[in-house]
Amino acid sequence: MARVMFISSMGGHLNELMQLDFEKYDYSIITEKNESSENIKDKYGNRAYFLLYGTRRTPIRYFFILLFNLFKSLYLFLKIRPDIIVTTGTHTAVPMCYIAKLFRAKVIWIETFANRTSKTLAGRLVYPIADIFVVQWKEMKKLYPKAQYWGWIY
Repeated sequence: MARVMFISSMGGHLNELMQLDFEKYDYSIITEKNESSENIKDKYGNRAYFLLYGTRRTPIRYFFILLFNLFKSLYLFLKIRPDIIVTTGTHTAVPMCYIAKLFRAKVIWIETFANRTSKTLAGRLVYPIADIFVVQWKEMKKLYPKAQYWGWIY
């Protein structure tokens, strides 16, 4: 059974991620910690892990949060040793995707449903290294030619 790490930022990205079927795999879930994500630990127990929440609206603070999350992501990757990373984005997942590639794990990026006509920054960063890059809108294939259209998660 493949070890699969499901990772995303909180909010809509996490909502999309939670639509996926975890039970088929030896899975773990990683997201940012805040009031809206605390129930993840209640529901998934020791399969759930948290990174710090950060926003680019506070650039100096965000830099240090991103740096902390990079090291914590490395720690979690080495602890869990996933074979596959599945993510709906965004910035929280980018470091984990690059760490996964360093250790030859597969990366599956699912571009957000919220974007229909423009690339996300995180998507642009991960597109070159993703083993499978999924878009939820057919129009996005013009922006990401190597992407696979799988339809909507919802």
